[in-house]
Amino acid sequence: MKLETMLVEKPWGRTDLPGIFTDAADRRIGEVWFDAAERPLPLLVKWLFTSERLSIQVHPNDTQGRAHGFVSGKEECWVVVAAEPGAVLGIGTRVALDAETLRRAALNGEIEGMMDWKPVCAGDYFYIPAGTVHAIGAGVTLVEVQQNADVTYRLYDYGRPRELHLDAGIAVSRARPYADARTGRLNSARSQHLVEGPHFDLWHLRGEAIADWTTRFAGLWVVPLSGTVEAAGTSAGVGECLYLPDRTALAASADAAVLVALAPTDG
Repeated sequence: MKLETMLVEKPWGRTDLPGIFTDAADRRIGEVWFDAAERPLPLLVKWLFTSERLSIQVHPNDTQGRAHGFVSGKEECWVVVAAEPGAVLGIGTRVALDAETLRRAALNGEIEGMMDWKPVCAGDYFYIPAGTVHAIGAGVTLVEVQQNADVTYRLYDYGRPRELHLDAGIAVSRARPYADARTGRLNSARSQHLVEGPHFDLWHLRGEAIADWTTRFAGLWVVPLSGTVEAAGTSAGVGECLYLPDRTALAASADAAVLVALAPTDG
């Protein structure tokens, strides 16, 4: 099945989305979501487009999220598709901060200078564990694969008139340097395993490896980054997303490159 596409306006979004997103119509779109309204899915796939920095924010883990009524916490992986010169991602803080220091820095704006702003380019990827203080900079296009829970705590928003969530955010923050091993660059391999659990696995596949590999599992999200793919008579290209609930043969064009996500199953 081809997942439904929803365009989400954001103050930091863009009006010049690539032509594949034909419904943008000069709106300031920051996110494009791929989901299925008729059935809850454990993962959510998004494209993000930034003209300004996103808020400095944090997500809870599963235990923390469920304690506040959410279906789960939220962990995510970013795969950078395009980046303007000088584009950065803020991931973790340059030094470890205790809760009091983090609160003070969020209130007076010093947190912006305490973030570890990493220069990025197309092909970089980063896994963002729950509790990681983070922000996406301006001039970035990326694909985000995440747990399907709409739970974000803003710590700092550059003076924008939006709600902050300091108490909840500081309670779940691990404000320290980023050191997750699930980070790197996409390479030229036909099959590259980017993320291994516990909330999802993520691969980058090219060409013939797509058809060779995808029939091994049920419950897959297939996100084309180039070329086209087809399953059970339904095709998808860049800017679309397929969900394969069963073990379905997948055909791909010779120039296809895709992200494939797999969520764990009970038992």
